[in-house]
Amino acid sequence: MNYLKEKAIELRKAGWSYNTIKEKIGVSKSTLSNWLSRIPFIPNEEIIKRIGKAKLKSALIKQKVKFDSFNDAKKQAKKDIGILSKRDLFFLGIGLYLGEGEKGHENIRLVNADPKIIKLVIKWFCNMEGIKIINFKPYIHLYPDNNIQETLEFWSKETTIPLKQFGKVFIDTRKNKSKLKKRKLPYGTMHLRIKSFGDTNLGVNLHRKIMSWIESCMDQI
Repeated sequence: MNYLKEKAIELRKAGWSYNTIKEKIGVSKSTLSNWLSRIPFIPNEEIIKRIGKAKLKSALIKQKVKFDSFNDAKKQAKKDIGILSKRDLFFLGIGLYLGEGEKGHENIRLVNADPKIIKLVIKWFCNMEGIKIINFKPYIHLYPDNNIQETLEFWSKETTIPLKQFGKVFIDTRKNKSKLKKRKLPYGTMHLRIKSFGDTNLGVNLHRKIMSWIESCMDQI
């Protein structure tokens, strides 16, 4: 969990509103909503004074309805999904590559900012014959306000890929980027590649195999 998210959670648990948290850490309300939507809001005395007890009561009733809905959905999801089989994970990986993977140029690359997605993709690749942690070559894309060393250490720890396997870090220096983009991705975006070490089954042929899996799935829709 990144520092800004940890700070946002800490402030929310201390009873602060989204507007106040936004002012304190400079993160958009939409991002805060994504981070904090399932954390119970128990306003502190200052917030209660600002909004009044009547509005507070209404807000807490709405919050209870939302949380009940989340809990019901989660319980139902566990029943719907059950235990994932190896075949389930296989198709889940195909879907992720369809959405986030490199389809052209016969290069194997998948891009995402969520470490859970990256870890799932690594597991998917490692279930294929011949692919091991040593075959991964990650590249990190950052904004100027990101800390390079902290970011590399974060991704290495999350993925178990040694730092020595990481490629060059790319910094997005475009000046037309929205201010709201700043600090939104504290650890940038990982571009995960496969290094074949001369094994054709892990290079072009693997890309062709993945694209054929995708094509076979799409042909049945």
